[in-house]
Amino acid sequence: MTLTYKRFTAALLFIYGSLFLSGIYCCLHVFWYATARMWELELEQRTNIKFLVKLGKSGNEITEMSVQVYGDNAMKKTAVCMWVKCFSEGTESVTDEERLGRPARSRTEENIAKIRQIVRENRRLTVRNVAEQVNIGRETVRKILTEDLDMRKVCAKMVPKELTEEQKERRVTIGQDLLERQDDILGRVITGDETWAYQYDPETKQQSAQWKTANSPRPKKIRRSKSRVKAILLTFFLY
Repeated sequence: MTLTYKRFTAALLFIYGSLFLSGIYCCLHVFWYATARMWELELEQRTNIKFLVKLGKSGNEITEMSVQVYGDNAMKKTAVCMWVKCFSEGTESVTDEERLGRPARSRTEENIAKIRQIVRENRRLTVRNVAEQVNIGRETVRKILTEDLDMRKVCAKMVPKELTEEQKERRVTIGQDLLERQDDILGRVITGDETWAYQYDPETKQQSAQWKTANSPRPKKIRRSKSRVKAILLTFFLY
């Protein structure tokens, strides 16, 4: 009786153990199949992204196309933008193993020449604007500008006003007339200053910032406004 009970218990445990191991095996098999399928979809979408990047599509456009085709299985927007950046910088492999540790391919002579030409045409462009035109990363553009092209962005030097030759000659004439006066009013002047008062504020120095090389002259910005309503304020201190 006792031996039969032990055999029955052992057989029952064996059956339950077999079922448990079979269940684990089935779960692992399903998990492996799902993982393999997800990896295939991942590689497929990366290949499609690489193709669309070569066609000049942006990250937002590629994200919308992926959602239309793959639905809930589409890659997230952040992942799409990351791969768009990688393929734009010259990456050819669509696998993580090949992508990790890849050499920087965006700081090429061709891209440096493109950025030099773009900045020469419009020196007020931001790093973001240049990166969008060249279709490479902003950090890479910043390094090209500051390290390869030896450029830095500076604000325009403020000057009181830009005078014509006629205005300069008139100022000289007025100055000579004041020196010839007999009341010696200039001898009583301690200091003086002048400024323009505009209807609204002119462009700020930060808005006028532009890229320059170490040898190029600093740009100048005239202290004036597009507003036609303005008045000059003269202040003199006499003793």
